[in-house]
Amino acid sequence: MHALNSPGYLSTKRRTKIVATLGPASDDPKVIADLIAAGVDVVRLNFSHGKAADHQHRADMVRAAASSQGKFVAILGDLQGPKIRIDRFKTGKVELADGARFTLDADLDRDSGDETAVGITYKALVTDSKAGDILLLDDGRIVLLVETITGNKIQTKVVVGGELSNNKGINRQGGGLSAPAITDKDREDIKTAAAIGVDYIAVSFPRSGDDIHEARRLLQEAGCTAHIVAKIERAEAIDCIREIIQASDAIMIARGDLGVEIGDAELPAVQKAFIRMARDMNRPVITATQMMETMISNPIPTRAEVFDVANAVLDGTDAVMLSAETAAGKHPVRVVETMARICHRAEYQIEAKSGQPPLDIPFERIDQAIAYSAIYTANHLSVAALVALTESGATALWMSRVSTDIPIYAFTRNEVAARRMALYRGVQAVHFPYSSTDHAEVNRLTIEALTKMEYLDDGDVVIITKGDLMGQMGGTNAMKIVRVGQIINAD
Repeated sequence: MHALNSPGYLSTKRRTKIVATLGPASDDPKVIADLIAAGVDVVRLNFSHGKAADHQHRADMVRAAASSQGKFVAILGDLQGPKIRIDRFKTGKVELADGARFTLDADLDRDSGDETAVGITYKALVTDSKAGDILLLDDGRIVLLVETITGNKIQTKVVVGGELSNNKGINRQGGGLSAPAITDKDREDIKTAAAIGVDYIAVSFPRSGDDIHEARRLLQEAGCTAHIVAKIERAEAIDCIREIIQASDAIMIARGDLGVEIGDAELPAVQKAFIRMARDMNRPVITATQMMETMISNPIPTRAEVFDVANAVLDGTDAVMLSAETAAGKHPVRVVETMARICHRAEYQIEAKSGQPPLDIPFERIDQAIAYSAIYTANHLSVAALVALTESGATALWMSRVSTDIPIYAFTRNEVAARRMALYRGVQAVHFPYSSTDHAEVNRLTIEALTKMEYLDDGDVVIITKGDLMGQMGGTNAMKIVRVGQIINAD
C-alpha cells in the first residue's frame, strides 16, 4: 500500500499524537488532507451526531487522504452512550433565576419546556434521584438542588441560574445514575463501526469492566476487531479504574462529564494519576475535552489552553484530543498546527530525561522482555533509533511506555496494526511487506529503508527487535545492535 520511501511517509519528530473529531467544519476532502498534513494521527467519528452514511463518507475521505500522503491514520468510532439530557423549550431557551423553582418532568411533552419545567430524556432520573441531590446541567453551568420528588416530577431549587437551552446534559454530583453504558443505539452503531472497519471504538460512561466486556462481545459478534477505548467520565469509574483499564485496550480521560461529577478541583490530580496508571498497565491514554476550545472561534489559544496541552504531554499522555475545534470550528487546520507545536515544544522538557522500564517486576511474555531490554539498552547507549519488526504492534507499545527521545519505528506488514500504532506515543509505523526469512537480509532492508528516508546516517547505532518466526503474533524473541554502514552478515 505505502512505499517505504514515499515522501513524508514518517511524520515529524513530535511524539505525542493528535486526535481530531470530524464534523461539518472538516467535511471536505481538502480540509481532511490538510488536517492530516498538519499532524492528525487519529480521527474521531462521533456517533452522537450524523448518520451511518456520513461516518462512512468521512472514513473514506480519511483513508484516501492518508494513503495519498503515505501515512497511517487510525479511525476511532465514539459511541454516544446513555443520553441523559433535558428535552426542549418552546422558545429554544430560558433564563433561570437564582432561587427559583424548576421542575424536571418525565411526563412533559418533548417540546413543551418553559421557565418552570422541562422534560427529560432519561426517565429513570426520577428513581435515581432523592431530596438533597445536586443536579448539574449544561456541564455544571446550571446547578439544581432536589427538594422533593412527586410522581414523575423532580422539584428543584435553582442554586446557580443562567441561560439554559435545548438538549443540555444532566449530571448528578458524585455520580450514581443507573443508566447502562451500552444502549440500543450503541448496538446499532457498533454494527456501523464494523462495516466501516474502525480501528478503535470508544465506550462512553462505563461503570465497570463488565461494560467493556459487553462491548467487546458485541464487536466480536459484528465481526469487528477494533480495539476498545474506555472513556473515563463517571464518578463510579474512579472506584474501579484498574478493572476498567485492564478490560480495555486504551482509555480516554473525558474531562467534561468527569469534571462535572467529581468537581473541577479534583480533576487535575485524577488526570495525572490515571495517565500514570494507564502507562504502568501498558495501555495508551488519550486526554480529551476543551483542550483548545477558544480556537473554535478564535485564531489563537489562551495561555491557559497552552499550559493545559503542555501539562498533559508532561504527564505522559499518548494523545491529546480536539472535539468541536475541528468538527465545527472556524480554524480546524490551524488548531491542529497549534496543538502540534505545543506538544513538540513540551516534549523537550521531559523526554530529554530517559525513563526506565519496570525491571523489578516479572515479565509476562518473552516479547515484553525483549521490548524492555531494548529500551533499557537504548537509554544507556548512544542509539539513533529503535526498530521493532512486529506483527501485532505489542513490542512497539511496550517500548512506548517508557519516556525516551529515541524514535521508535515499527516495521510491520500488518496494515491494521500499523493504523492502531498511530495512537502510541513516539511510535511511527512503517509498512514493511517483507517475505524473507533471512534475518541478515531483513536487518539490511530495515536499515536501508530508514537511511533512504534520511532518518539514519553512517555510523549510527540502531537496535532491532524481531522474532525467529517472523510474521507470528507475539513472536518477538531477539534483539540485535547494528551500526549503519557496516555489513550486516549475521542474524
